[in-house]
Amino acid sequence: MAERKFPIGIQTFEKVRNEGYVYVDKTSQIFRLTHGTSIYHFLSRPRRFGKSLLISTLEAYFSGHKDLFEGLAIADLEHEWKSYPVLHLDLTGVNYHEERALESVLNNALRQWESDADIVPSTNDVLGVRFLNAIEGISKKYKNPVVLLVDEYEKPILDTIGDEEVQERHRQTLNGFYGGIKKADRYLKFVLLTGVTKIGKLSVFSALNNITDISLMEEYADICGMTEAEIERDFHEDIQTMADAQHKSYDEMHAELKHEYNGYHFCKQMAQSVYNPYSLLNALARQEISHYWFETGTPTFLVHLLKKHRPDVYKLAGSVIQRDALTLINSFTSNPLPIIYQSGYLTISDYNSRFDRYTLDFPNKEVKQGFLQGLLPLVVGERKSSEFDVAAFVLEIEAGDTDAFFERIDALLANVPYEVKLDYEVHFQNFVYLLFMLMGFYTSVEYHTAKGRVDLILKTDKYIYIMEFKRDCSAQAAMQQIKEMGYAKPFNLDGRKIVLVGANFASDMSALDGVLVEEA
Repeated sequence: MAERKFPIGIQTFEKVRNEGYVYVDKTSQIFRLTHGTSIYHFLSRPRRFGKSLLISTLEAYFSGHKDLFEGLAIADLEHEWKSYPVLHLDLTGVNYHEERALESVLNNALRQWESDADIVPSTNDVLGVRFLNAIEGISKKYKNPVVLLVDEYEKPILDTIGDEEVQERHRQTLNGFYGGIKKADRYLKFVLLTGVTKIGKLSVFSALNNITDISLMEEYADICGMTEAEIERDFHEDIQTMADAQHKSYDEMHAELKHEYNGYHFCKQMAQSVYNPYSLLNALARQEISHYWFETGTPTFLVHLLKKHRPDVYKLAGSVIQRDALTLINSFTSNPLPIIYQSGYLTISDYNSRFDRYTLDFPNKEVKQGFLQGLLPLVVGERKSSEFDVAAFVLEIEAGDTDAFFERIDALLANVPYEVKLDYEVHFQNFVYLLFMLMGFYTSVEYHTAKGRVDLILKTDKYIYIMEFKRDCSAQAAMQQIKEMGYAKPFNLDGRKIVLVGANFASDMSALDGVLVEEA
């Protein structure tokens, strides 16, 4: 087989097609999208999921480049191949913390469009008016309606979360700019805005009340990302090559890739799961499993929200949210769950049609481990965290050496900087949960029994640890609660050794203040 070219980081459809890169055919969905009854569309997808390539593909299609689509599904569906003027606004790749960065990007785009339309703007014209005039002028010049494609429409606002003054300035600028779209309705053929999240206080949504949000529609669930059928069709030989290199069977390699990168659901039906395209392509190109998506860095806006809200991480998997809250954000100051979902760190795992509620979970191994590992420094701080001996910790837990691994936890607690102290019992639960989950152990926090809730259950091949934590009380009180509430009874027939752990920590949460261990 000739050496395959994987389009890692390539966002231009023309380059993909002309230079022989692998292309997963999404053009049947593109045909359906462009031939619907709606003019205005919005798509939310996580970063590095192919939104920019989708925008570029639409630009090539509406520009009438029929030759680029030979052999693809749309070649048999489209019979007219008309050419329309396309306005493509790309808001990626800019540091929006810099002074007037957004205004510079918008002015550069407007100057280009005004030049194309032979327009000399008035010095008094505001951005929205210039935008409207450019759309009208280009439509009249080419005697065809205009196609408008906006990539990462809300990036200036997401980038400046935490800097309220700059963020509000960007919001006002974008409101003024996007406000020109509604009045240009008669000159528009098709509009698509892509982004990570749908921000309700932007004029593009308040003004365009007829915009179609395709983010959770079943027919477009796989318009970005890759399905199992597409993997089998387009990458069968690549998976076999990777399997041979790692001395595994095809089925073993495929299962490993699926466990690592598949599992995204973008509609309530969940009939189609989707692979993370960036990680999968990197794994096939390098013939190695790794956390490629996370190596590109967690978005700074998400880090800021997690630091501010410090969510109960053990409750993230299984979180329930209403549809409106899942798809629309009016404020970044209350519930961080929608942005965690929209950023790709959680996905839909269940849907309740009676109450229109979605249950969320981590989509796959890469996301779960990467997210929890990224959270750990937010809880314990950066100092000396690298000195924590992961291998020794795992071996101690597997060997039932509770004295040793609680001593290790106590030492790690002592390194938590004062500014991120674990102020409440729930913060300690988060801390311990993160540690055990990152070691790959089965861990359940607030495990429900007939008589109450166990603070933490930890399972290994040989042991079941039942743990109860107290703050500024005593380890004896914690152990007494385990026994009086019969927390061990549900596991009596399991066959593994049951270990009861009662732990007390100091009121400032900086150290353990007594641990009792007994076998049930």
